[in-house]
Formats: sequence, structure tokens, C-alpha cells
Amino acid sequence: MNILLLFFGVCIAYLIGSIPTAYLFGRIFKDIDIREYGSGNVGATNIFRVVGRLPGVIVLIIDILKGLLCTTWLATAFLNLAPFSRPELYKILCGSASIIGHNWTIFLRFRGGKGVATSAGVLIGLVPQIFWLSFVVWLIVFTITGYVSVSSIISAISAPIFSLVFGQPPELVIFLCITCILIVYKHRSNIKRLQLGEEKKISIFKRGH
Repeated sequence: MNILLLFFGVCIAYLIGSIPTAYLFGRIFKDIDIREYGSGNVGATNIFRVVGRLPGVIVLIIDILKGLLCTTWLATAFLNLAPFSRPELYKILCGSASIIGHNWTIFLRFRGGKGVATSAGVLIGLVPQIFWLSFVVWLIVFTITGYVSVSSIISAISAPIFSLVFGQPPELVIFLCITCILIVYKHRSNIKRLQLGEEKKISIFKRGH
């Protein structure tokens, strides 16, 4: 019974992660399918570019919260119902499910975002110190390059490195390595555009929208 309950919790985490925030905000603010505009990605950066700064920031916050809530509140609720000998591992499983849901949402025929914001939320819930270090890396790279994609990729690569440096448990290191691979994989179109010199930079403080 405990295993079934815990599995049910992971399934709920997937459904929470699957909420297509960017798609919904595209419909609400401009009555568009965000998949047909900009980069076509169902994520905060594309909403920021196509719909506006405020909707983009809101989508970013919600997508972060999806990962954070699944890793903390949801996982804790199910652990209280069905105690598990390795609670941190269960939190990782719930966080992973939310990322998978965001990347391959059942509500959009398994076409979703790139998982950066939701992964950040999961990392906040698991090891906030590594999140902040990775966020500093993101800020530095973004300040230098102006590319969200490059910043996200390098920040994702830094997370498992920081986890090794600070002696985190093997399951967390493995989780961060897999998350890093997923983020790089989901950015393959950005990498191609970077190679062709076609990737667009983004200015957070520019006028408009």
C-alpha cells in the first residue's frame, strides 16, 4: 500500500509539472499558441519575448514553484501518509517527475518546455545552496553574453560540479547529472542557432511590452 501511495504522489508531481504555464499565458494575454511564435518553446523566455516582460516573469515564477512544491510540500505530504526509509530519494523522484512533466506535458501532446525553471525549483527544494551558486553562474554568463540559452546550459553544467565539490549524496549527484543532460538536450536547437550565429540575445530592461 505504501508503495502505491508513493507512486501516486510521483504521478501527481508529473501532472503538476505538466501544467503548461507558458501556453496558458499565451492564450490569456494574446490569444495565441506560443508554440507557433518565437522559438516555439513552451517556456518563460519565449513568453518574455513574444508576450511581454511581466507575463514572462510570472510564468518563470510559476514554473519554478511547480518544481519547488513537488519537491517539498507534495513529497512531504505523501511521506507523512506512507513513510519511506529514504525520504530524500523520494523528494528527488517527485522533483524529477515534475521536470519530466514540464518537458513533456501530457496536456500538449508531450511537447513542453526545456525544464530550466522547474529544475531550478527542484534544486531550491533539495539543496538551496547549490541553487544559489548555480544562479550566480547563470547571472555572470548572462551578463557577459546576453544569451539565456548559454547561461542556462553552463549553469546546468555547474550544478553537478558543485554537488561533487560539496560532497552531496550520490543520488543527488546522479540526479543533477541527468538533469544537466536533459537541459543540454532540450537546448539542441539553441546550440544549432548559436553555431549559425542566429541565436537571439535578450535584454531584460529594454523598453516595450
